[in-house]
Amino acid sequence: MTRRLKAALAALLLTVIPLAAAPASAAPRAAADQVLTWTADDSITRYKSAPTTAVAGATTIIWENSAATGNTTGMPHTLTFDTSTEGYNHDVTLNILASPFDANDGRHQATVTLTPGRYRYFCSIPGHSSMVGELVVTEGGGGGDTTAPTVTGAVSGDQDQDGNYLGAATVTVTATDADSGVQTVEYQVDDTSFQPYTEPVRVTAIGDHAVQFRATDQAGNTSAVGSVSFRIVEPGEEDTTAPVVTAALAGDRDGDGNYIGTATATLTATDSGSGVATIEYALDGAAFTAYTNPIVVNAAGMHMLHYRATDVAGNTSAEQMSHFTVVEPQAEDTTPPTVAVTVAGDRNGDGAYVGGATVTVTATDAESGVAKVEYALDTGGWTAYAAPVAVRTPGAHTLKYRATDTAGNSSAEQSTTFTVVADGTDRCPESDTRATVVIDGNDSGVANVDTGDGCTINDLIDEHADYPGHAEFVRHVEAVTAALVTGGTLDRRQQGAIVRAAARSDVGA
Repeated sequence: MTRRLKAALAALLLTVIPLAAAPASAAPRAAADQVLTWTADDSITRYKSAPTTAVAGATTIIWENSAATGNTTGMPHTLTFDTSTEGYNHDVTLNILASPFDANDGRHQATVTLTPGRYRYFCSIPGHSSMVGELVVTEGGGGGDTTAPTVTGAVSGDQDQDGNYLGAATVTVTATDADSGVQTVEYQVDDTSFQPYTEPVRVTAIGDHAVQFRATDQAGNTSAVGSVSFRIVEPGEEDTTAPVVTAALAGDRDGDGNYIGTATATLTATDSGSGVATIEYALDGAAFTAYTNPIVVNAAGMHMLHYRATDVAGNTSAEQMSHFTVVEPQAEDTTPPTVAVTVAGDRNGDGAYVGGATVTVTATDAESGVAKVEYALDTGGWTAYAAPVAVRTPGAHTLKYRATDTAGNSSAEQSTTFTVVADGTDRCPESDTRATVVIDGNDSGVANVDTGDGCTINDLIDEHADYPGHAEFVRHVEAVTAALVTGGTLDRRQQGAIVRAAARSDVGA
């Protein structure tokens, strides 16, 4: 995915940065007499290599920012010739964007005509402002030799296991030229300044370094700048300290700390000197063997795990030991909970509940335990059961119930039916009998029904009472309607409509 995103970015940039010189393409033109090559890698502070001198005339420019030149991240760069800064030639317009993921795999070619003088080039991508350089162009000369020398660099010295050089590194530069011959070889350390190369360069400063180098032949042709990078670290003292090795046990455990079915042991070792070479373990008296992956133990019983580690210098830690017990897992729970219901309240001669009924649901599970109990009253949806359900609305009612255990087994749906009748007491003799629930002129659209004791929903809301504030009134309405939802008078949608009407009102404001 990252590669495709970077390719897409490169493609987008190609559409907005014009190639003002002869277009870069996979099928280059016939090469000019002189070839100059620029390269880039992951750095945003410098080109990896760039020519410093050239002769006037037709020139083939190679611009490569590819995996082959060290670009491992897909970072796009441009090679742009300056056409505005005073003191430089402005007769070459070149602005080539290259990315390892573009159609040319990051290698582009253009043909230009150079004139004597100086050219300034740079990367035009924001954030790359320090990628800049100069190209000095002289009148043609040097006979028929137009090929720059070949120059390479090699790093040598004692290295640690990470490839760092211990205390010092030596860079040897080699240059060859099959035509007019090598005239000078130059080098610089860490972008300081180029100086003549006469013997291998020894670098002793601790840290990261880059040595650049170039060569010029007798005809005046200068090679592209090459570079080698390396790190120098302090040489360590002799390692006589053994590694530190630990074991971590993981798995499901019972109340006694035993591992249920399986225990997994993960071994870890650290060594701040020469580094860890090997980790070994022995399980239950067996011979020591190399540790490569976590150790999985599923045989029931007590187990003994011995382990040790050895570093690169040959120091071996003292044997460590962990003991643990694996027990057989319990049989899988496939039995749903047992669930029951009771209905309580005052009943008349017909068995109806006078004034209201309270429904209590109970559930038990002898294996994994009850996870949840749910109920649905009349046509309402399933609701989590947390406390006995009070039903006061007159009429016939059906309450469905079910339970689910921790293992995911759900009981069959069951139900109980009962009838609630009014107790004959009119608690709201001067009832608000408007057809819908209206709060401070805001019509909720919900029917203003009798809640079972002579009081309508509007009576229970009591919008004309004295409230400390508007928020307190809205919370009062939420509490009243929640009770009516539990009792089956309202559903959740209707409750929401009434609470929104209360929120729009100015009651208590």
